[in-house]
Amino acid sequence: MYTHYFNLKQPPFSIAPDPRYLFMSERHREALAHLLYGIGSGGGFVLLTGEIGAGKTTVCRCFMEQIPENCKLGYIFNPKLSVEELLLSICDEFGIVLPPPVAGAVSVKGYVDAINAYLLASHAQARNNVLIIDEAQNLSAEVLEQLRLLTNLETSERKLLQIILIGQPELRGMLARPELEQLAQRVIARYHLGSLSETETGTYIEHRLAVAGATAIAPFPRKLMGLVHKLTKGVPRRINLLCDRALLGAYVENQPQVTRTILKRAASEVFAGQAAPAGADVRGADAANGAAARWPLVAAGVLGGVAISALAWQLLSREARPMVPGAQAAAAATAGAGPTGALAAGASKAGVLAPGAASAGGLAAGTAPVASQPGRDSAAALRQLAGLWGLTLVDGEPCATAARANLRCLQAKGGIEDLRLLDRPAMLKLHDDPAAPNYVLLTALDAGAATIVSAGGKPQTISLEALSARYDGEYTTYWRAPRAWRDEVRSGDRGPDVDWLAKRLSQIYDLPKPQENQPLDATLRKRLTEFQATQELKADGVAGPKTFIRLYQLGGVQEPRLR
Repeated sequence: MYTHYFNLKQPPFSIAPDPRYLFMSERHREALAHLLYGIGSGGGFVLLTGEIGAGKTTVCRCFMEQIPENCKLGYIFNPKLSVEELLLSICDEFGIVLPPPVAGAVSVKGYVDAINAYLLASHAQARNNVLIIDEAQNLSAEVLEQLRLLTNLETSERKLLQIILIGQPELRGMLARPELEQLAQRVIARYHLGSLSETETGTYIEHRLAVAGATAIAPFPRKLMGLVHKLTKGVPRRINLLCDRALLGAYVENQPQVTRTILKRAASEVFAGQAAPAGADVRGADAANGAAARWPLVAAGVLGGVAISALAWQLLSREARPMVPGAQAAAAATAGAGPTGALAAGASKAGVLAPGAASAGGLAAGTAPVASQPGRDSAAALRQLAGLWGLTLVDGEPCATAARANLRCLQAKGGIEDLRLLDRPAMLKLHDDPAAPNYVLLTALDAGAATIVSAGGKPQTISLEALSARYDGEYTTYWRAPRAWRDEVRSGDRGPDVDWLAKRLSQIYDLPKPQENQPLDATLRKRLTEFQATQELKADGVAGPKTFIRLYQLGGVQEPRLR
């Protein structure tokens, strides 16, 4: 409908997995590298998780295009199966001929024997077999156990069947159950695919527009990329839904570019009924529900096809009016919203930490009313963070001052799950106010909530959804480094930090104590890469801060951790 208006060859934001629109962010490339490493290492299970719409299917398609020629691939996309149905699906995928049943249906033993015979024959021909199971969070514990048993067939070098499990975040929780511990121990590479950063969101939108043939004025101004990221949380599928509806809105209103008002209105329509990110202020809840309920009924009676969406937009434009701040507060009070609910609606700001509340293991969670303004001073937040390490920083730039006490700053980007894996307090950059970022400390994290504090006040517990909506994706934390630390340790390097790395890896893998002043050679690099993959780090054989942090943690060093 709007393609001709914007001089596009086709709609750029379809949610269909069109390979022409393939966009691989750094996170997607890291996920792909983990899959390829897992297959190349000859192990049993590889795990890829991610939120709905994060791009797991995109990574899987890229992986399937890059598997070696001697690999035969099986793909199961509907794993809500019984043990017998799963085994039959595996036989179908690999073309395994089943023996005629003696009486009635083939037994589980019959399926397993046929699969084992096929795998042994494939191995004799130097061929590998890889089974991909999508939506694996739907697998039952009984089916997962049967999959583990299938990987028991192995040579002295590799498993004869390698299995890639792809699923939503709850899949990781499933594998953490005690009854599935044996399977979890066979996962040799795992990666959680996070959302796009604000910069990647802008690049993603520009990429799809360019593929669709955009040549004139860009329909999405760069100044809106921050709002797009906030409204969509950086999830590609949500970005597609929002941008498609925003282009329709610009077309209906005869605008050459999407405006901030159009974008917010589009979010109100496509994300109706979902929790709005904090600070988005798309429009009042009553207006949203009323318009969403009325326009389809009106449009369906008089129009068909794409005209329905245009009429919907016009009705939404007239009927939806933003609530003033006072009305928002009144609505929240009427609904009985507590502090967490108010934060999720963007009506409140983070609290502050009380003096003397710091401890080596983190800060106690509280539920005090949130303050009106979080901390604006990143230096003050970093000084408070250093206090958790027993270090008092008074003057000067915090990172430089802390480095003199061998406490290094790690400034990086990552989502909530990345911080959970890092497992240490960190300073987060929030985008509550686009003109001036806010800085808070993340001191505790559990399955559904986080504790954040700003300089000088009390801790505040908020939901992960509320935090994700406000979190900018940038964080800073501290870590202890070896005295001779360089920026990172690579192949060919030697010295005290390489010696320390080799010693710690030898302890972890129960190997003899290595000689000192040896280079980081191929053997040590392979061991390092294996360690990184098992710890959900970037498996590139380069030891950076995150690798050293994890080595310290596994060594039992007493450091501040997220509660």
